[in-house]
Amino acid sequence: MMKSNMRFFTVLSLPFFAIAVRRDGLAFVTSASRPRTSSPSFTAAAATKHGEESCFLPLKQLDEEYITPRIVRVAGMYPGLTVSEFYGPSSDDAAETGQWTYDFSDPDGPQMGTVAFEGSPLVAATVDPVAVVCEHTSIGIPMPDILAEPVDVISLIDRSDKSFDERKFLVTSTGPDSEISIGAYTSKKDMPEGSEIVGRVIMVQIPWLPCMQKKKSGFMEDDALY
Repeated sequence: MMKSNMRFFTVLSLPFFAIAVRRDGLAFVTSASRPRTSSPSFTAAAATKHGEESCFLPLKQLDEEYITPRIVRVAGMYPGLTVSEFYGPSSDDAAETGQWTYDFSDPDGPQMGTVAFEGSPLVAATVDPVAVVCEHTSIGIPMPDILAEPVDVISLIDRSDKSFDERKFLVTSTGPDSEISIGAYTSKKDMPEGSEIVGRVIMVQIPWLPCMQKKKSGFMEDDALY
């Protein structure tokens, strides 16, 4: 009878691999097939839009008479502003009522910044607007006596309006390299000799300052804070 030389093994099953242990104590590792696991399938839900699933956006509907604030480029500081600097910034058309416009920097013009004026028929009707930062003393605007330093006010000027009007504040100049002058005249002959009109002041925007606080009287001339 032939003696069998077969050896016996004990197999231990572990996750992802198997260890076979022989009776003589030696062991070796054999690979085992990794158990297949089925990944759960997820279906992404579509994002909810306005009016769906009781979800609503916060909406603001402009009406047909709404006038948007107008963004105007700043030409510089007055006094000391030259005519060429005054004409430097470009201007854009006002937005249609009920709509708005976007402002993008003019790559070909001087980068002087912009300022927004509250929307109104007066501002919207300005054909070629430019903003000039003025010291309040330079154009004669009164301020509280407690203020020791000049206050910056913003003048909105229409460069397309070069007509003369009595007692209306005009922008004048004596040449392309000369400084502009802002003032009003009772007659055209009172204008400086050799000067020409290069624009008209449409409005001047005055800031609110803490020192301007006072009680209201009910009379417009008394309630002015400047």
